[in-house]
Amino acid sequence: MDRVAEILAEAAAEVVEPRFRALATGEVLEKAPGEVVTIADREAEAIIERRLRELLPIPVVGEEAVAADPSLARALHSEPAVWLVDPVDGTSNFVAGRPEYAVMCSLVRTGQTVASWIWQPATATAYRAELGAGAWRDDVRLTRAPAPADAGKLTGILKSRFLDPDHHRRLEANSSAFGEVSPGRSAAGIEYPDVVEGRFDFILYWRTLPWDHAPGSLLLTEAGGVAARLDGRPYRPEAPGGEDGLLVAADPATWELTRAVLMGD
Repeated sequence: MDRVAEILAEAAAEVVEPRFRALATGEVLEKAPGEVVTIADREAEAIIERRLRELLPIPVVGEEAVAADPSLARALHSEPAVWLVDPVDGTSNFVAGRPEYAVMCSLVRTGQTVASWIWQPATATAYRAELGAGAWRDDVRLTRAPAPADAGKLTGILKSRFLDPDHHRRLEANSSAFGEVSPGRSAAGIEYPDVVEGRFDFILYWRTLPWDHAPGSLLLTEAGGVAARLDGRPYRPEAPGGEDGLLVAADPATWELTRAVLMGD
């Protein structure tokens, strides 16, 4: 567990942090409509992949490698164990000079996340979780306190970018029942720890790319929270293009209440 955390911090120090607010012309590219990638993403992924393979020689499913060759994501289902890597989560923030970005990794065995790591370079904060062994911020074990039982006192995030118009209208209207709902911080590696630490009580995600959600979902569930599909099935990482919709919440009661309010049940 410690060595993987070191690998993420080392890669960030070598090629990510030196480029924060210092990206040169040509070091930011559009990899898909509305989505950017930087030289820091690609170089960090290469470093992390090489060092993870030295630690445990299994396939590495990295965000940027899959962008170039989508077939690599099949390893999530075809291999008994894989590393999942997001070299710079929150790339849009990184490009804009905002400090809300993270470097993340997960270990997935037989389709289930069994360990995860989140490194937040701006604050030098390390989060990690191990299935059945708990969630940690640096050396502090994390336990999420129950959220308020009143929907009007809950605070959350509604990620609406990838919602179809009908879902968007319904969810936006229903979300008015909560105390406060924001569009989020544009980085799952910041948002999941925010729920664990009590800054938010729930998040509704729609698109669920595995490298974005495997690390934080394990961190949250090991701290006592819930990360589940809208029908209640626990989250498991899937290749891009799979199922949409993921609701994460501080505790089981908050998950049920939030789902009922958002869905209009």
